[in-house]
Amino acid sequence: MTKTYKVSYKTYFNDRLKQVSLHGKLTYPLYVQVTFDRKTIFFKSYYFELFSKPRYFLSVAGVTGGPSIEAIIEKENALIDFIIDKNLPDFSLELFKKEYAYYSKDLCDVTEDGFIDYMYVFFQDKGMPAFAVTVQYGSRFRIVYDVIRDMKRAFNKSLYDELVENSFYYAPPYLPLYGFMQQTKKWPMLSLTVMEWEDEKTTAGFIEFMKKYYPDKDSAEVVDQINKWLVKLKKEVD
Repeated sequence: MTKTYKVSYKTYFNDRLKQVSLHGKLTYPLYVQVTFDRKTIFFKSYYFELFSKPRYFLSVAGVTGGPSIEAIIEKENALIDFIIDKNLPDFSLELFKKEYAYYSKDLCDVTEDGFIDYMYVFFQDKGMPAFAVTVQYGSRFRIVYDVIRDMKRAFNKSLYDELVENSFYYAPPYLPLYGFMQQTKKWPMLSLTVMEWEDEKTTAGFIEFMKKYYPDKDSAEVVDQINKWLVKLKKEVD
């Protein structure tokens, strides 16, 4: 007779730790507890860490604020349910940790640093070292996509077009990913996870976005670039 075990989990505030600020409000860090086969693991919520970043506290249309803890918990629970359902009946806590580390990742967040590095090199090459450093450090406190949008207003067209054009060859595909995500999500929960990306509808929507806003680019090639990058990410967490 095969014995089956129930997987259970909960998200909770770890009051054994010091309180931290979530966009101006003190709260205990959000943690996750998963139990299976009489064994339990505990770890900090990825989305709590992600949405606690300063760039998620913005003023939009006269409203100031950031993601609520309730919205973060809802996103966390949806991810955990997905991983559990996906891996039954071969579930294990070790497998869960690997799947969580992979599927939770926000594609916009993990490609952002590489894009910032690209901009630093780009402006250094243009003989603008002070501006390059300003962009490198200042962008970490703002959404880089918004920074690029402001550059479009400030730069002459040829410089801006070169910045965008070269990014498809020397930077992660942050710009099309964020632009697509922004059209499908509502502020302040702006993210595009690996879990969402692997849905065929998401990929199809992204291809349509590419055809509309980047018609001169090979959308299939960009999708392939993203998928190859995800293969590397998968190897890192395994």
